[in-house]
Amino acid sequence: MEHSPWFKDWFNSHYYHLLYQHRDMEEANAFIVTLINYLKPVKGSTVLDIACGKGRHSIALAEMGFDVTGIDLSAESITEAKTHEFEKLHFFEHDMRLPFRENYFNYAFNFFTSFGYFVTREEHDQAIQSMAKSIINGGILVIDYLNVQYAEQQDGPIFTKTIGDVHFHINKWHDDFHFFKQIKITDAENEQPKYLYTERVAKFGLDDFSEMLSSANMKIVQVFGDYLLNKFDVQNSPRLIVLAQKLID
Repeated sequence: MEHSPWFKDWFNSHYYHLLYQHRDMEEANAFIVTLINYLKPVKGSTVLDIACGKGRHSIALAEMGFDVTGIDLSAESITEAKTHEFEKLHFFEHDMRLPFRENYFNYAFNFFTSFGYFVTREEHDQAIQSMAKSIINGGILVIDYLNVQYAEQQDGPIFTKTIGDVHFHINKWHDDFHFFKQIKITDAENEQPKYLYTERVAKFGLDDFSEMLSSANMKIVQVFGDYLLNKFDVQNSPRLIVLAQKLID
């Protein structure tokens, strides 16, 4: 029997939300404000938040005056996100590899390395194609990804993070094609792992994104290297933030 993809099981789990509940939201929100100030979308612009999670960034965008739709594969996340819906904010459980509202959105955002999870390059191509199809001609897609060369320097020893009575034993490594993060979960009563998850993210660089986007009728118009939108440096930038525009058919 075929197992579910790692990201579907992990992102739907209670432990995923527990482990990542304290992510640096201040930095994330500051990045979104900086990005919007750079893009200067008109009020009421239609925005697609791809892999929106529980919708925190979609909510922030809607509060800025945009008409926002968030999509995510995690049923649990979308259920929670839907509690925040109003006239200009909606959420749907959806696989980014499949088309969604073609030629509809002014902007599409894929934040915080919410890409690179699939098994094959073909699946990633499909996801980029679907992102591009969702945007109107001249519309903008922003993909915020890790910078491979920088991330390769960040592997470290196994460490443990404890939240309440739950212990997360985390190990990071990489090979020629992927980054891995293995999370073993134990509790105070049992030091044998109750659950074991392994995150896997593809090593996509700027050339990869250029090729995938070009095949989807999109052109890269700007590349940034961090959340302050500084110039991308392939060796030293922590992020690879790609802005691409959909060409006229």
